[in-house]
Amino acid sequence: MGSVTLTNIRKSYGAVEVLHGIDLDIADGEFTVLVGPSGCGKSTLLRSIAGLETISDGEISLDGEIINKRQPKERDIAMVFQNYALYPHMTVAKNMAFSLRLAKEAQSEIDRKVKDAAEILDLVPLLDRYPRQLSGGQRQRVAMGRAIVRDPKVFLFDEPLSNLDAKLRVQMRAEIKELHQRLKTTTIYVTHDQIEAMTMADKIVVMRGGHVEQIGSPLELYDRPASVFVAGFIGSPAMNFLPGSAKGGAIQTPNGDVIQGLPDGIAEGRAVIAGVRPEDLRLADQGIAARVVVIEPTGAETQLMLRTADTDITLTTRDRVSVAPGDTVHLQIEPGKLHCFDAETEMSLRTDDT
Repeated sequence: MGSVTLTNIRKSYGAVEVLHGIDLDIADGEFTVLVGPSGCGKSTLLRSIAGLETISDGEISLDGEIINKRQPKERDIAMVFQNYALYPHMTVAKNMAFSLRLAKEAQSEIDRKVKDAAEILDLVPLLDRYPRQLSGGQRQRVAMGRAIVRDPKVFLFDEPLSNLDAKLRVQMRAEIKELHQRLKTTTIYVTHDQIEAMTMADKIVVMRGGHVEQIGSPLELYDRPASVFVAGFIGSPAMNFLPGSAKGGAIQTPNGDVIQGLPDGIAEGRAVIAGVRPEDLRLADQGIAARVVVIEPTGAETQLMLRTADTDITLTTRDRVSVAPGDTVHLQIEPGKLHCFDAETEMSLRTDDT
């Protein structure tokens, strides 16, 4: 078992509080991703779970047992770091075996565990090499192997792919997810990359300024963001936002465009923000007027960077479009795809929330 419960986790550095009462339940075997911009507290929270940071208040439980006061080595948790943290003077095999030797396990058991982990990670041909002789992806596998041999209840990953190039990140993303599906060990993964979060997680925790903004599955956060922040952070390209006000059951923008789809019960004149994802816009004969600024064909899709009188808009389409920079086009929102937020609180105004 490896269920993790965080209750009112607070962390301060002097007078500065960086974690503001985090509550989180992570089920046994779940792959949970902590995501958010730099400085949001996600790595501090992960290091607190590992015992590398001392929390100021709250409780961290593993399978119902409070582990706050335990030393990191006593928590049955293994961590994979961003910079791999390999010993340069040790071979791959010795790096992977290091924690087992510290624990004074029998050599036969060490050899077995290292061999098993190496087979899982395709490292058998590299066991006699040194870190300097490995690529970035191979070093990351060794760091993962060092965690696997401990057979912990929980794996922690702290931005493990940020030092890799784009192509290798995609490959390693799939390998880590496949590894989780094979081992079924509870995993808590920190990243600032929302694509990593969307593609890997069973559950995403979006953090901002030491608070949790929203928790949910990738598609829950994508389809039903609770705030402007979550809506803009999850999804690439980012959601478009158009300011306006409620008028006659629709949203009227400052330049006079009318957007249908306002939730019921919104008071007349209330300041709102209309949100629409780039793929939920289409070119039409009438609708929101915008000028084409940039056209980016990528092959399967084409992105149009557009500009209205008061905001920039991105449209993504799989159709072949016959427009040029400087052209004026009109946009319609696919039925049922409009998101609406309160302009003051920036929280969602879904029909069931009003």
